[in-house]
Amino acid sequence: MMEKTELVTRLKEIAGEGNVFTGTETEPFLSEPRGRWTGKAAAVVRPGTTEEVAAILKIASETGTPVVPQGGNTGLVGGQIPDMSGTAVILSTARLNRIRDIDPDGNTITVEAGVVLQAVQEAADAHDRLFPLSLGSQGSCQIGGNLSTNAGGTGALAHGVARDLCLGLEVVLPTGEILDDLNKLKKDNTGYNLRNLFIGAEGTLGVITAAVLKLFPKPAGRATAFVALPSPAEALALFARARGEAGNGLTAFELMARIGVEFSVRHIEGVRDPLGEHHPWYVLMEISSGQSEEDARGKLEAVLEYGLEDGLVLDAAIAESYAQHADFWRLREGMSESQKPEGGSIKHDISVPVDSVPDFLAEADKAVLAIEPGSRICAFGHLGDGNIHYNISQPVGADRKVFLQLAEVITPAVHGIVRAHGGSISAEHGIGQMKRAELAETKQPVALDLMRRIKKAFDPAGIMNPGKVL
Repeated sequence: MMEKTELVTRLKEIAGEGNVFTGTETEPFLSEPRGRWTGKAAAVVRPGTTEEVAAILKIASETGTPVVPQGGNTGLVGGQIPDMSGTAVILSTARLNRIRDIDPDGNTITVEAGVVLQAVQEAADAHDRLFPLSLGSQGSCQIGGNLSTNAGGTGALAHGVARDLCLGLEVVLPTGEILDDLNKLKKDNTGYNLRNLFIGAEGTLGVITAAVLKLFPKPAGRATAFVALPSPAEALALFARARGEAGNGLTAFELMARIGVEFSVRHIEGVRDPLGEHHPWYVLMEISSGQSEEDARGKLEAVLEYGLEDGLVLDAAIAESYAQHADFWRLREGMSESQKPEGGSIKHDISVPVDSVPDFLAEADKAVLAIEPGSRICAFGHLGDGNIHYNISQPVGADRKVFLQLAEVITPAVHGIVRAHGGSISAEHGIGQMKRAELAETKQPVALDLMRRIKKAFDPAGIMNPGKVL
């Protein structure tokens, strides 16, 4: 491995003096949002072009220097954080921030990896188009990270996850070679689909530097409701009815436990409970229409009327303005942030088949409360695709550190129930460091072996984000 001083000198020659950080300058890049993982780095480098990324990776491959790609540093499983050896270089994509092309007629946008998700949404909106990927961190997360973790979010119900929204990629391989696959084709049946190897790979096979993303026509109308229900079983029945009524026009169906609503109201500025009385469960439902606001509203009202008649719905509020629509979404999107002031939280990002969600929740609650009866279970998520954020806040007044140690017992219990239902221990956050050891319990041996072979073929020197995923 190259001496640090020589390495830093060569990085500065490539990216420029002001784009290579060492010492205390690296600190903002060394820990993730929840503070669970902290690392050390020989340097942080911020390349401004794909060619600079290629030059950096070529040096790293020649010298055996580990490289940890990092976007907006919003990941929750430690995939963007180096280990404590201090030998790695963090490659920040922040300067790869150009929107290269937008094609409203072809419904595509070509952006570099460091473009912030919200900027893509706004660029699409300026051309009367929709980019549907929507995350709580969209003001800071970057497209490269979204693709590297195959991000999901609230728009996945109607439009799919990040993989479904990508047509082409530009990727720099560990050797410094550049794969230019920035095509806009919706049909391209010419051999292996290479881009899907990099999407969801968490930077272990190469560095995504640019992408062609799908855009969609903006809906002509949208109707949003905040709905109270007795239990997840009724929510599932209402989802089936809403899907039947609206089809792909059902663009959101978010399930929330009462305690999550209480946390958001308590800790997120400007959030209030849309309904007067307390109820056990809620759904944030949104129907979009390509025809008109009236068409969306009519379908939403038909679903709610059915739900009230059949005892599925206890109460509901329909947004009468964009401001009310935004208020409903602020409540839902604040649920992760609002758990922090409540103390320690043991979090799970899981998915099960949609029809298994009620049974999973009942079984997981029983298992968790048997371990710690005072646990406050804050379950919420994307019911329409079976992705539940099953988070457990510490008992009131409990010792945070002692409670978090229970993760060693609680998480295997929860994940065991997930596997029993044929689910996944990582629905949209990735594997990173957090779930690497558990991957072997979820993936079949043949699948794991194939993943290792792919890793070795793409990264024979083992420099790309070592210790992550595998």
